[in-house]
Amino acid sequence: MAAKTNPGRFFEDYATGQVIHHAVPRTVKMGERALYHMLYPARHALYSSDQFAQACGLPFSPLDDMVAFHVVFGKTVPDVSLNAVANLGYAEGRWITPVWPGDTLRSVSEVIGTKQNSNGKTGVVWVRTRGLNQHDEVVLEYVRWVMVRKRDAGAEVAATVVPELAQVVPTKDLVIPKGLDFTNYDFTLAGEPHRWGDYEIGETIDHVDGVTVEEAEHMLATRLWQNTSKVHFDTSARPDGSRLIYGGHVISLARALSFNGLANAQMVVGLNAGAHANPCLAGDTVRAWSEVLDKAETAAPGVGAIRLRLVATKGGAPFALRDESGKYLPEVLLDLDYWALMPI
Repeated sequence: MAAKTNPGRFFEDYATGQVIHHAVPRTVKMGERALYHMLYPARHALYSSDQFAQACGLPFSPLDDMVAFHVVFGKTVPDVSLNAVANLGYAEGRWITPVWPGDTLRSVSEVIGTKQNSNGKTGVVWVRTRGLNQHDEVVLEYVRWVMVRKRDAGAEVAATVVPELAQVVPTKDLVIPKGLDFTNYDFTLAGEPHRWGDYEIGETIDHVDGVTVEEAEHMLATRLWQNTSKVHFDTSARPDGSRLIYGGHVISLARALSFNGLANAQMVVGLNAGAHANPCLAGDTVRAWSEVLDKAETAAPGVGAIRLRLVATKGGAPFALRDESGKYLPEVLLDLDYWALMPI
């Protein structure tokens, strides 16, 4: 009798051009926001208040950008990264359609590249993932690449294809939510007076605060996003028995911490690059700092785009990123390059 359980895909199971429709569609409602804001110190006003969002031209408050990311990402894990050694990076990410309470999200991925590693035991798989709502509208798309184990070290694998990816999402390709208007933006209610024009390219911001990662909160988060990756749930999957924290958990913690200094960077609309530089383990205290990389005007009234590097660390001096050889410092957990929308 054929096995009915799913061991997940291994590296030799992937080939460029494959399209994977991921199970299981998920309807997200206001409980999603409550849980998200419980797990992270998330305070951006546009995602906290219907009235604030309506004053900015939206019908009501959408769900946080990272809620959309986590739900879409979580759908892909059983098919893309169940047998992953590491999630290596992100590129060409765009938030295209806001996610509203009551939307049903599903995910589809296309394999756009594969490359076996020289050890013959693992390989890198690149996928472009799209999250769609119940109207088949794309809400989010991004590329990520993961290192995946082989089932059989001697197995034949697909021809090597390494995709060429854009270094930065061009500002012309950023999608501004329909109706967004920051001309009547209330800086008092938003929490800080700093607008787009107050930030200079090259400026760095220490977000000051820290959050200690608790094992229980990580487990709640990964279950909420239906992320089934073995290395997050099963400590026996780790050589030292430690609890490896889901990289998206670190992203959301760092984004929430960035409120202190970037409270008006309201909406994330582009993901240029990202790397989980070092593992985060239960008990680590996450801190964050940002660097302003670029700025651009948009066609939306009162809305500017700001490109930010968000770095999460587990200690060390702020603004330190790499050593003399160019390698990430051991205390750096996350290096994320993204576009956000901010009142001019």
